[in-house]
Amino acid sequence: MPAGGFAAPTNGVEFEAKITPIVIVSCIMAATGGLMFGYDVGVSGGVTSMDPFLKKFFPVVYRKTHEEGINSNYCKYDNQGLQLFTSSLYLAGLTATFFASYTTRRLGRKLTMLIAGFFFLAGVAFNAAAQDLAMLIVGRILLGCGVGFANQAVPLFLSEIAPTRIRGGLNILFQLNVTIGILFANLVNYGTNKIKGGWGWRLSLGLAGIPAVLLTVGALVVVDTPNSLIERGHLEKGKSILRKIRGTDNVEPEFLELVEASRIAKEVKHPFRNLLQRRNRPQLVIAVALQIFQQFTGINAIMFYAPVLFDTLGFGGDASLYSAVITGAVNVLSTVVSIYSVDKVGRRLLLLEAGVQMFFAQVIIAIVLGIKVKDHSENLGHGWAVFVVVMVCTFVSAFAWSWGPLGWLIPSETFPLETRSAGQSVTVCVNLLFTFVIAQAFLSMLCHFKYGIFLFFSGWVLIMSFFVLFLLPETKNIPIEEMTERVWKKHWFWSRYMDGDDEKEIEVNGVQKNGHGYGYDPASQL
Repeated sequence: MPAGGFAAPTNGVEFEAKITPIVIVSCIMAATGGLMFGYDVGVSGGVTSMDPFLKKFFPVVYRKTHEEGINSNYCKYDNQGLQLFTSSLYLAGLTATFFASYTTRRLGRKLTMLIAGFFFLAGVAFNAAAQDLAMLIVGRILLGCGVGFANQAVPLFLSEIAPTRIRGGLNILFQLNVTIGILFANLVNYGTNKIKGGWGWRLSLGLAGIPAVLLTVGALVVVDTPNSLIERGHLEKGKSILRKIRGTDNVEPEFLELVEASRIAKEVKHPFRNLLQRRNRPQLVIAVALQIFQQFTGINAIMFYAPVLFDTLGFGGDASLYSAVITGAVNVLSTVVSIYSVDKVGRRLLLLEAGVQMFFAQVIIAIVLGIKVKDHSENLGHGWAVFVVVMVCTFVSAFAWSWGPLGWLIPSETFPLETRSAGQSVTVCVNLLFTFVIAQAFLSMLCHFKYGIFLFFSGWVLIMSFFVLFLLPETKNIPIEEMTERVWKKHWFWSRYMDGDDEKEIEVNGVQKNGHGYGYDPASQL
C-alpha cells in the first residue's frame, strides 16, 4: 500500500500522464542546482593547484612544493588548511540541510531552491573578493549552505513532478548538471591558470555566479510540486498544477492518492522520530548506505583533487588541469548514458555493472602507481601517464552512470510522503558528512597510503556491490506513492519490517498509534 499502507486507488496501475513541456522545463531549471554544486566541486581542486592562489592563502604549501623541494610525490599537498578550504563547504551544507528539511516541508520545494540561490550568490561574492583565508572560508561556508538547501529540495522536486515512467531520467538531470558543472569548472581553471598577473583564481571562483543566477531565476519561474502544495493544504492549486504537468484532465486517481498521502503526512508530528520506526527502517538503511558507499567509491577524492592528483603523479601544471578536463568530459557523457538507460534496464543492473568496472579500474591504477611512482620519482612518463588517465576515465564513466545519479535518485523516490523531507534531509546530511570526511582526509591519506589509496577504495566498491546484489530492491516504473506495497513488502529481506500491526505504528501528535493500514481514525481528530 502506498505511502504508508493506505489502499491505492489505482491498484498498482500507472497514472495517466503525458510528457509535457512544463515538466521538462521545470526539471531543467530546477536541476541547475546541480550545476552550482558541480562547479563548486570542480573549481576547488583547480584553484588549489594554482601558484598565485597557494602563494596568497597557503604559503606553507607553496614553499613546500617550490622552495623547499618535494619530499615525496605523494605528500607535497598534504596540508589541513588547504583541505579545510575544500571541505568547509560540505560541513556547512551538512548543518544547513536540517533547516532545509523544515523549509522544504513547510514552505515548499520552490522556495527552498530560491533560498539556496541566494546563499550561492552571497558565497560567490565573498570568494571572488577574498582578501584573506577567513574571507575565503566564509564564502565557502555560504556556498555550503546553498548546497544543503539545493540538495534537499531539488531531488525531491524532480522525483515528485516527473511522470513515473521517466522519473529516473528526469531526476538524473540533477546529477547531469553536477557533472556539467565539474567540467565547466575544469575548463575555466585551465583557461584562468594562463592569465598573467596572478588573478585568474578570482575569475574561477567568480564565474560560479553564472550557475548561481540560473538557479535563482529557475526557482522563481518553476511551479511547485502538487505533492508539496497538497501537503501544505493548497488542494485546488495542487490539482490544477497536477492537470497542467500531466497534460490531462484525468488526474483524479493520482490526486486522491496524493491527498491521502498528505493526510497521513500531516498527522505525523515528528517526521524525524518516525524515520526510526521499524516500518521506515528499510528506506532509511538504504538511503544512508547509498550515501556512505557513494563517497567511498573514491569519486570525490578524484573530482576534488584531480588537478592536484595528476600533478602529484608527475603530470605537470597544465597537463594536470588538462587531464581533469578530460575526466570531466567523460563524467558528463557517461551521465547521459544513465539518463537514457535508468528507466529501461533499471537501477540494480547499472549499479552492479559499474561495481565490476570501478573495482578493476582502481586495482589497475594501484598496480601501475605502485610499480612506477616512487616517493621521489620525477614523473610517470608519458605513456604510463596516459594509461592512468584512461583508467581514471574508466572509473569515472562507471560511477557517472551508476552511483553518482542513483545515490540521489533512489532515496528521493522510496520514502513515503510523511517522512520524505526528513528522509531527504538525512540523505543529504550523511552524503555531506562523508564528503567532508573524504575532502578533509584525502590528501593526508594519499600521503600515508600512497598507491594503496586506490586499493582502499576498491575494497569498498566490492562491499557495496554485494550490498546492491542482496539488499537493494528494483524501483524502476513504480509510482512514487506505491513503493511500500509494491517494493518493500515484496522484498525477500525488507518485507519482514513491513508485516504485522506493530510495525505500522506511527507517532501522531506525540502519541503512538497503530495504523492497521493507515485507515482513517476519527479519534485522531478529537
